[in-house]
Amino acid sequence: MAKIAAPKGVSEYFPDRSKHFEFIREVLIHSAKVAGYELIELPVFEDTELFRRGVGESTDVVSKEMFSFEDRGGRAITLRPEGTAGVMRSVIENNLDRGRLPVKVYYSGQFFRAERPQLGRYRQFYQVGIEAIGVADPQLDVEVIAVADRAFKRLGLKRYRLEITSLGDSTSRQNYLTDLRAYIAGISLDEATRERANINPLRLFDDKRLEVRDQLIDAPVLLDYLTEQSAQDFAAVQESLTILGIDFVINKRMVRGLDYYTDTAFEFVHQDLGAQSGIGGGGRYDGLMSQLGGQDLSGIGFGLGVDRILLACEAEQILLPEELGLDLYIVPLGTGEAALKLAEDLRARDIRVDLAFGDKALKGAMKSADKSGAKYSLVLGADELTSGLVKLKDMKTGESDSVTLSSLANELNARISRNGELS
Repeated sequence: MAKIAAPKGVSEYFPDRSKHFEFIREVLIHSAKVAGYELIELPVFEDTELFRRGVGESTDVVSKEMFSFEDRGGRAITLRPEGTAGVMRSVIENNLDRGRLPVKVYYSGQFFRAERPQLGRYRQFYQVGIEAIGVADPQLDVEVIAVADRAFKRLGLKRYRLEITSLGDSTSRQNYLTDLRAYIAGISLDEATRERANINPLRLFDDKRLEVRDQLIDAPVLLDYLTEQSAQDFAAVQESLTILGIDFVINKRMVRGLDYYTDTAFEFVHQDLGAQSGIGGGGRYDGLMSQLGGQDLSGIGFGLGVDRILLACEAEQILLPEELGLDLYIVPLGTGEAALKLAEDLRARDIRVDLAFGDKALKGAMKSADKSGAKYSLVLGADELTSGLVKLKDMKTGESDSVTLSSLANELNARISRNGELS
């Protein structure tokens, strides 16, 4: 019978690479938690209209990349292609915006886009995101950026840069779009591209084709059209980033791939990832809440790509901290029940323990211990149970010490460094 393979373009993680994936995800989440962001758990599918209204009809995400279907009740449903619209729907529906502001939440999980698969671009991909809703303050913009930057630094990433810009408020955009449309009218575009430009001219700056990009070299730049307030806010963002020691470059032609962005927009780009160089980004989205039927409140957030961050860590040859993985591997010699009881007692003390199952001979069981990656191992036979003493072997040095079973947990905790773990 033929094997069944995973669907094309799906990213999946299994041992040992899944340890790297898990560690990266936890570092990203930890960085959000220490800044006061709380978990929001969202459905992986939503009403299709949420993304049409929230993300924008002119975006590639809505026009080309959504996995949409009709459920048994005849409702139009879409697998979530991004996180912000779903968060905003939940905030409105559950009246979170009626309490303390800003609402600060984080989320993680799978997202789906019907793209042409390649390294770093998948049809199912993983993100960690945060959203801060309800306060229009440039310092909140900077906090959001700092959450991501702190996580990247904790991972040890070095070869990335932060690109920022301002997409202006509604007045800035209106004045700019008048001149941009006049400019676009004088260049050569195919019918489909011109139709997209009629809906949202900014989408042209996201076009990857050289024949389009070359014609936009002399196009007007939105940064030259900022209102006084937008210009002041953007200056405040730059000043605070400098004070925090977060390096950045201004990208005058940055256009985020979703229509809801306003004012501050940013992207983290890694130099070793080729065409799929973006490891995360986001921005402010004033007006999105009211567009989805809620109050007219401001918001800002980001989505960080766990898949690409893992690729970036691998490109920089960043290794998992040695503290992760098993602490102890137990080899039972005819003492299966006692060994399992010992393992459970140690696990209750937050010590990571595995043991050999299936009555393996000593030689085979020790091979399993070697392959486990555990820091220590011990053999538990009848003699060890009678004497209350075991030989605790350091798997890195090969050295063994006698330790009493009653003091084993304390001895392991004293030896095992937890410096690489997240509180």
